[in-house]
Amino acid sequence: MTTPWRMWVAGARPRTLPAAVVPVVVGSAAGYVATGQSFLITSINNGHVVSRSSTPVTHSFSPVNAILALIVALGLQIGTNYVNDYADGVRGTDEVRVGPVRLVAGKLATVREVKTAALVAFGVSGVAGLILAIRVSYWFIPIGLLCGLAGWAYTGGKHPYGYLGLGEILVFIFFGLVATAGSAYVQHLPFVGTSSYPWAFVLWAGVPVGLLAAALLQANNLRDVETDKETGKKTLAVRLGRVGGGYLYVATLAAAAVSIIVLQHYRGWSLIALAAFPLAAVPVRLALGDGNGRQLLPMLATTARLQLAVGILLTAGLLLVRP
Repeated sequence: MTTPWRMWVAGARPRTLPAAVVPVVVGSAAGYVATGQSFLITSINNGHVVSRSSTPVTHSFSPVNAILALIVALGLQIGTNYVNDYADGVRGTDEVRVGPVRLVAGKLATVREVKTAALVAFGVSGVAGLILAIRVSYWFIPIGLLCGLAGWAYTGGKHPYGYLGLGEILVFIFFGLVATAGSAYVQHLPFVGTSSYPWAFVLWAGVPVGLLAAALLQANNLRDVETDKETGKKTLAVRLGRVGGGYLYVATLAAAAVSIIVLQHYRGWSLIALAAFPLAAVPVRLALGDGNGRQLLPMLATTARLQLAVGILLTAGLLLVRP
C-alpha cells in the first residue's frame, strides 16, 4: 500500500501541533529572561558556607538548543498522534469518524506502517533530545524517556490513560509545565558553584500553555463524545457528558486567562496575552451550545488559533521590559 504524503501530513494532525510549538517558544522566551536574572552563588569550604553573593548574568540565547527542543516537542506530538491513529484503528474506536482523517480506520495505511511512522517520529525526537542532553544536562535523558512513554501510553498499550479520562491532566503536565520549563532551562548558562534557578517563574509560564493544550484536547474529545461513548472510550468529556464537557472547556480557558494575570507578577507585560481571548468567542459559543459531532468541528481549529495567538503575545510580553 502506497500512502500519499498529503495523507501522512493529515494523519499527523497539523491542527494539534501548536500544543508542541507554543511551549517551546514561550519557554525559550522565559529562559532568555531567566538568564538575565541574578543568581545566588555559594562558596563552600570544608563543608561550610563561607560566602554567598548575588551575581547578575547577561541575557543569553541558544538558537541551537531552541531548535533541538522544538524538534523534541514536535516529534513527541506527531508520534503520539500516529500512535493514537493506529491504536484506535486496531480497537475499532475510529470506525465512525466526524473529525480529521485517520489512516488506519480509513484504510489509507496499514497498522504496521502507521506504527512505524510513530516510532520514527519518537526516534527523531529521541535523537534531538540526546543531543540536547549532551549539550545541557544528562537529566534530560530520563525526562525525555518519560515524555515518550507518556506519548505512547496515551492510547497505546493495554491500559491507555486516554481511555480513562486522564488525558487532560497528562497534557497539562507534559505539554505545559515540562515542555515550557524544559525549553527555558536549556537556555541557561553553566555556572560555577551552586546557583538558584527561577523555577517558580518558568513553571508558572507553563501553566497557561498547559491549560490551552488541555483545552485543545477537550475540543477534540467534545466533538467525539458520542462516538467515544459507543466504543467505550471514557474520555473526560464522556464521563462529564456533553453539557459538563462544554462547561469544563470554558472553565479551562477561564483558568488560562487567570493564570496569565498571575504571571504578570513576574513579568508585567504578560497581560498583553489577554488580547487574544476574543478569539475564544466562537469555540465558547459552540461548547455551551447544543451542537454535536460535525457541528463542533470548528472548535479544534479555533482553539488552535487561540493557543497560537496567546503563545505569540505571551512570548512578546515576557520579552518586554517589566513596567
